[in-house]
Amino acid sequence: MTRGRKTLAVAAAVPATLLLTLVAGYDYVRGAVFVIQAAGMQGSARTVAEWTTTDLVESETQIPTRSGYVRGRVYRPASPNGPATLLVPGVHAGGVDEPRLIQFARDVASMGRIVVTAELPDLKQYRITPRSTDIIEDAGLWLSEQSGYAPDRRIGMMGISFAGGLSIVAGSRPSLRDRVAFVLSFGGHGDLPRTLRYLCTGVQPDGPVRPPHDYGIAIILLGVADRVVPPAQAPPLRAAILAFLHASHVDMIDKAQGKVEFSRARDLAAKLDEPARTLMNYVNERDVVRLGPILLPHVEALGDDTALSPVKAPVPPFPVYLLHGTDDNVIPAVESALLADTLRARGAKVEQLATPLITHAEVDRSAAARAIWDLVAFWAALLDEN
Repeated sequence: MTRGRKTLAVAAAVPATLLLTLVAGYDYVRGAVFVIQAAGMQGSARTVAEWTTTDLVESETQIPTRSGYVRGRVYRPASPNGPATLLVPGVHAGGVDEPRLIQFARDVASMGRIVVTAELPDLKQYRITPRSTDIIEDAGLWLSEQSGYAPDRRIGMMGISFAGGLSIVAGSRPSLRDRVAFVLSFGGHGDLPRTLRYLCTGVQPDGPVRPPHDYGIAIILLGVADRVVPPAQAPPLRAAILAFLHASHVDMIDKAQGKVEFSRARDLAAKLDEPARTLMNYVNERDVVRLGPILLPHVEALGDDTALSPVKAPVPPFPVYLLHGTDDNVIPAVESALLADTLRARGAKVEQLATPLITHAEVDRSAAARAIWDLVAFWAALLDEN
């Protein structure tokens, strides 16, 4: 689910694209360098990229919020420039320790930005809640006022996956809106109930059918368990779902241990009473077709809070950047397109890009040079925000 699961992918044509950016200007060079680093490219492209990056110092921190202190990590470049940036992870058990989030933070910081990652306890537990939006707001205020990393109190904000949409909402609140230089939503949603309906049906808001990732349907069941089974069955059902989600996380880094964890989830399902057992079996079998219609009547209530959808937030006075993978089957790319249309119609400044260079699980090195250039231009514009 989290965009930590995504990989920025760049074709072999990047070195040529980087040369073109030398003519286009320094901002485009920085955009190309960021893309090269995020793609994990090596060889001559990496050598050229390293000319413009800076060394980092990393440290742990504690961020005060209305829900108590949350863990954070600071990525401080040797020569900071531009607004310090808050980066929040999506729905993932790894939180700020998720390896791909760490690498993404390092890539951004190497461009000269101080980056602070903040852990969202509910998203770490696979729950999308208004409390996460509150914590993002509080972390942004801390970064702006108390951290010492934002002398002019201006900050940037970046959110991955569902945290992308929540970051737009948090940044648009009265306490923050005049301090925010930009918000980046990386694979985020515009309307949470609309996204949850897609996960239940596989039908995108614009009509096309795209089979959704089963990970999402498990998270929905976790959130509505007490609405679809008797009260006494909800806690053990949630425990079994969390075991499945944990197994999915482990399987990404250790296939053998993942098998063990998936087996544990199946064992927990076998001990459940009906109807919880049948629902959990659907989760273990990744059967979205059967489970989706059962959950669909409950998604409006699960996602109806205005704190969860940027389409319901006040118009942001800062630039909004929406980056999405064209083949995303967790939050479809049309979510960013629809959100861009809504925000522009209300007077907001929006940069939106759907690109084949972003995937969930593999590096695509067959993309066209134009797609690479579009991604470079997107990051060049973002890195120019102050």
